[in-house]
Amino acid sequence: MNASSSDLAPAADPGRIVLLTTSHRVAPGLLSWPAWQALRAADAVLCADGAHPQLPYLREAGIAVAEASPTAQELVDACAGGRTVVVVATGEGEPALTDGLARLAGSGRVSMPELELLPASYDLPGARLLDLVQVMDRIRAECPWSSRQTHEGLAKYGIEEAYELVEAIEAGDRDELREELGDVLLQVVFHSRIAEEHPDAPFSIDDVAGGIVAKLVHRHPHVFGDEKAETPEDVKEHWLRTKAEEKRRTSVTEGVPLGQPGLALAAKLASRARTADLDVPLPRGEDVGYDLLALAVRAEASGVDPEAALRAAARVYRDAIRQAEGTDGRAPEQAQGTDGRAPEKA
Repeated sequence: MNASSSDLAPAADPGRIVLLTTSHRVAPGLLSWPAWQALRAADAVLCADGAHPQLPYLREAGIAVAEASPTAQELVDACAGGRTVVVVATGEGEPALTDGLARLAGSGRVSMPELELLPASYDLPGARLLDLVQVMDRIRAECPWSSRQTHEGLAKYGIEEAYELVEAIEAGDRDELREELGDVLLQVVFHSRIAEEHPDAPFSIDDVAGGIVAKLVHRHPHVFGDEKAETPEDVKEHWLRTKAEEKRRTSVTEGVPLGQPGLALAAKLASRARTADLDVPLPRGEDVGYDLLALAVRAEASGVDPEAALRAAARVYRDAIRQAEGTDGRAPEQAQGTDGRAPEKA
């Protein structure tokens, strides 16, 4: 049986679909060179969102963009004959379109165009912080609880989150550490958002970030200036000197928060005195507080954080208590009764 001329004819070129994705965290118009090449070489450029932030910049560059939301079959048909169609993806990434293309490809009945996913821009390090600021803006405006919060009302949460962060660090739990860092970061962003509404002295998260950037640069002249630092001690000397110039304090005790835990407070005061080469005799008294003060000063001089040391000892004590109870950290229903027998089932 001889093949017909139609059987010998080459199959029509199904063309090419380029799904162009961009990051809303990067300024519009900042696209990669491969993205610009694909846009200029395309037979058609489509975008379902007429308000897409990239469109003004594409049109300014001479790229004709049609506002259209084709189905998967319509897009395949538009590529027939070897045409290239670029789809500028919306923020959601065109899931309906890609799902439809996958169904067509899976059917085996359609000659599918070549499909390319082309990231046109990538997030810069720290870009997700912009998302956090946006989410916080919306929560502050729309959440009945968050919209009523004040600096004073949130203060206790800042303390709690800081302690939970320390606990995660001491426990060595990486997942917990990441989560607690996020909770601490939330406190910073939340307070900064509230601060924007102050009638007389408002400031924003950008002011907060700008302030700490300026402080870090000024206190690291060995990194951003001409100073030299070869050891951690050199770095600390630079830090203390520049800090003293900024604060112009009359006492080394200024800036030490008295509301912090007692052991940490005692160690911080001892550190300030030792750094300033002040030989200050410890006050003496009959109260146990003076004994604790002496222990905290001794720990600080030895390079030991007395708060962390006490917490570590307290955890050992907690485990000893549980062992004495016979629980060993198990849930109450797993533990034996106080008489040594297994508790009765309900």
